[in-house]
Amino acid sequence: MKFLKRRTALAVMGAVAAATLAGTAMAQTVTLRLHQMLPPQATIPARALTPWAQKVEAESGGKIKIQLFNAMQLGGAPPQLFDQARDGVVDLTWTVLGYTPGRFPKTEVFELPFMSGSAEASSRAIQEYVEKYAADEFKDVKLIAVHTHGPGLFHTKTPVTGLESLRGMKIRGGSRIINNMLVKLGATPVGMPVPAVTEALSKGVIDGTTIPWEVTPALKVTELVKNHTTFAGKDGLYTQTFAFSMNKAAYEKLPPDLKAVIDKNSGIETAAMFGKAMDDGDKAGRAIAEKAGNNIVALDALETQRWRRTAATVETDWVNEMKGKGIDGAKLAAEARALIAKYSK
Repeated sequence: MKFLKRRTALAVMGAVAAATLAGTAMAQTVTLRLHQMLPPQATIPARALTPWAQKVEAESGGKIKIQLFNAMQLGGAPPQLFDQARDGVVDLTWTVLGYTPGRFPKTEVFELPFMSGSAEASSRAIQEYVEKYAADEFKDVKLIAVHTHGPGLFHTKTPVTGLESLRGMKIRGGSRIINNMLVKLGATPVGMPVPAVTEALSKGVIDGTTIPWEVTPALKVTELVKNHTTFAGKDGLYTQTFAFSMNKAAYEKLPPDLKAVIDKNSGIETAAMFGKAMDDGDKAGRAIAEKAGNNIVALDALETQRWRRTAATVETDWVNEMKGKGIDGAKLAAEARALIAKYSK
């Protein structure tokens, strides 16, 4: 009897000790390292990643701490960011999907010419689209959100006033889809990640760049070029796609309450928050160019239609390429447009 009592007491003590250890583990702070490519004052680090990190820290009661490393501080190059999250080199990364050509074929439908306008609407659309049609492309990470930027346009040393004036210009492109579009439009594409744009413009490596307004202040583009070309209608010439990803093992190691915090700050509302930051950044970036007295060329509807017709073969190329991979590209393009329309109302 004494033996049984002693064994029971030991069991209780063991259970209490285990519970105490578990409680201690739950109470411990988890530090997550977030790595991205842009300077801290750029739109996404300043208006999306930092607010997101602060929200997660607050909602976790301080149990999650997020260290934000800007401008590739932890090493590597922008095209390696997605794999840094996948491989656990860091815990979280934000990057441009087009920097790894051909790796996200179904998701890159959003990059097709004149596909979208508002970043907030198209970010909601791409999040729903990925969850429905392209989740397999992100199976190796815990996907926080995907999003797009706003209307893409040209920023050039000499004005682009029509298709003819673009011909022969060396223009930076941020993805294979955009580079193909530049070829169709008569430019010479020069592929490079966005952080390289400032030096490339200042050294004359390129004559201009395709980027949205929002990133122009951080890259000093409105100081390096004085001409900006926009298009008639709500849609931009192009957009790019982005992923905010978390290492799967880092997520799985979190206790349930902290997983719930990450889950709450993932998905469509997070995508929309990033998109809205891009839209707000576009307004701020354009205002800086206007204040500087730069030349903003607004192509009229007739000229924009010429660009649309010329760039349309980019979509044909993509649909045919997808067919070779056993993917119904035409259906995916239609689904993407339907989702953008749904969220643009």
